Amino acid sequence: MCRFVAHLFLVIIVLLSPLVATAAEQFRVPILLYHRFGATVADGMTITTPVFEAQMKYLHDNGYKVIPLRRLVDYYRGKAVSPGPKSVVIVEDDAHKSVYSDMLPIIKKYRYPVTVFTYPSAISNAKYAMTWDQLRELSKTGLFDVQSHTYWHPNFKKERRSLSRAALDELVTTQLKKSQGRLEKELGTKVDMLAWPFGIYDDYLIGKAVEAGYVATFTIERRHATASDSVLRLPRYLLVNADSGKAFVQLLEGNAVKRNVAY
Repeated sequence: MCRFVAHLFLVIIVLLSPLVATAAEQFRVPILLYHRFGATVADGMTITTPVFEAQMKYLHDNGYKVIPLRRLVDYYRGKAVSPGPKSVVIVEDDAHKSVYSDMLPIIKKYRYPVTVFTYPSAISNAKYAMTWDQLRELSKTGLFDVQSHTYWHPNFKKERRSLSRAALDELVTTQLKKSQGRLEKELGTKVDMLAWPFGIYDDYLIGKAVEAGYVATFTIERRHATASDSVLRLPRYLLVNADSGKAFVQLLEGNAVKRNVAY
């Protein structure tokens, strides 16, 4: 009897394994990238707060599971199983002050995890950015993870044209390491994920990121992340206010409208 049960169990495992593997290979996770919020569309990357709230409500009401970005990265690094069906990731670039005033209350309401990519030179300095105290408050909620967006958001294409290779090496290393060090010092958290400014990246820059200790980097290619992607080149949807209603549903389903967004 024991042998029969063991044999039956083995047969079931063999039969199900291809199905499990196929599911893992076919997962598709949209990483939703926001920048700033407000009552009106002040620029191309502002999403009105009511539109953002409607998007979060749609996720909640339609069975989507918002997972931490770290959870997705851990899958690629072999530390977690593949994300489940209807998984979604939410991130924000630049640590705009509206993250604190507009995004935070909505995120608290739905208890969604968010990763904020910030460049420290702006924090408690630029009028449009949050303060260090506000970032600490976000971090203490347990819902927000703060990661790197370099130190001052350089345009590496322009810098490459004007700098020698040695000077470029020094600039890139400084941008990556100084951001990492400042964020870890101010917030007391681990910083090992990087969003490329303007979505600019190449093999050279990725190599420098790996040297600096980053385990994942992110682009602004407008598509879902899949099992075939590299953890060092993960795509994100840069959302605009027009990505609302039916367009938002289409985006989640992988049929996003093509947009040329001025970054």
